[in-house]
Amino acid sequence: MSDINVTPLVDVMLVLVVIFIITAPLLASAIRLELPKTDAAKSVDMPRFVTLVVDKAGQAFLDDRPQSLDELARQLSQTARQHPDTEVQLRADEAVPYGRVVEVMGVAQKAGLNRIGFVAQPAKAAPASR
Repeated sequence: MSDINVTPLVDVMLVLVVIFIITAPLLASAIRLELPKTDAAKSVDMPRFVTLVVDKAGQAFLDDRPQSLDELARQLSQTARQHPDTEVQLRADEAVPYGRVVEVMGVAQKAGLNRIGFVAQPAKAAPASR
């Protein structure tokens, strides 16, 4: 055979290009520092979130504890005072009326928590037809 097979060479080169594309931004922005230590410094926590669930019956749960709307408003406003950047992860059953979901969202926004994320499950992929 007189021809050189370049397919393995191309495969290796593409893998290297992908590796360099992924690692280059990390290397460019990585500045190594030895920060001074002080008692006044606060540690940076991961972003806080609370889970707000509305079940089929329309009952609201805050971190898996059932709450009336008044209790929910009080708890959320207390959370907003302590950590104003807290995110609300809202999980609502698909059978819950839209008005109830909006009502619970309104309670969270009145409390001062404006970062609301809606949690859903991914749809099952339809079987591929041949």
